[in-house]
Amino acid sequence: MISIYKTVDELGTLQSLDTIEPGCWINIVAPSDEDLLIISKKVGVSLEFLRAALDEEETSRIDMEDNNLLVIVDIPFTEMEENTLTYDSYPLAIIHTESTIITVCLKNSKILTDFIDRKVKSFFTFKRSRFILQILYRIASYYLLYLRQIDKKSVMIEQRLHKSMRNKELIQLLSLEKSLVYFSTSLKSNEITLEKMLKLELLQKYPEDQDILEDVIIENKQAIEMANIYSNILSGTMDAFASIISNNLNIVMKLLASLTIVMSIPNIIFGSFGMNVNGIPFSNSPLAFWIIYGLTGIICLVSIAILRKKDLF
Repeated sequence: MISIYKTVDELGTLQSLDTIEPGCWINIVAPSDEDLLIISKKVGVSLEFLRAALDEEETSRIDMEDNNLLVIVDIPFTEMEENTLTYDSYPLAIIHTESTIITVCLKNSKILTDFIDRKVKSFFTFKRSRFILQILYRIASYYLLYLRQIDKKSVMIEQRLHKSMRNKELIQLLSLEKSLVYFSTSLKSNEITLEKMLKLELLQKYPEDQDILEDVIIENKQAIEMANIYSNILSGTMDAFASIISNNLNIVMKLLASLTIVMSIPNIIFGSFGMNVNGIPFSNSPLAFWIIYGLTGIICLVSIAILRKKDLF
């Protein structure tokens, strides 16, 4: 899908276009080969640049060719899998040409839709270097947002784990830990790319752009620290709660074993008095039923007291 946008006034009014114009933004999402070929011919960008972000394993990097700047960064995504919200990252290609900005991604991202929905202030498509930095800042902000969500989810799962004997909660924590690993790897890769961007002449023309880039680097480093901290906490938490689940199961098994011991006492006594033989105690007593039940109850209570004293009940 190809969408073309352009800001048409100083207020930043964004207008959708049908044709490519100087100063416009071309947003490409999950394109076909035909779409890429059309854009390549009209804008003069190589197909390698346009296809770079379509590989899920593509790493963050910067490349230059024929006055076209390619910036690939990993951006965060949320997805629903089996009624569970998961987190992952995918590459986003930002191509700076002499007259346009092109973004290419495999999936539609909230980061870019925020610009389309005018949620980002002072956004102009013709200020191409500034637009790139605004996208990068938005990416770092979403990483921080999703990291906070992961932290809140992990706390909620931990609260359920205190009384749990199932593996469901541990599997959910494992999924969050994997997301943190993906985020941490992507953020470190982005950090290298951002450091390289500081040396670009394109961003050294305007002091304000350099300030924004430095802010992006600071936000990215903060996200890296948060990802590392949350990952270490989750790793330790999973080890601890794996032992807790095993201990909870042992407590239940211990209680069931104690109940089995106590319940076996009436079975033995009633089985013995139920034998059809001569000489059974109280066989001639009219109160035999109540005497046997009374003795059985007393023995059971004594057994329970002994088991409780040994912390087995």
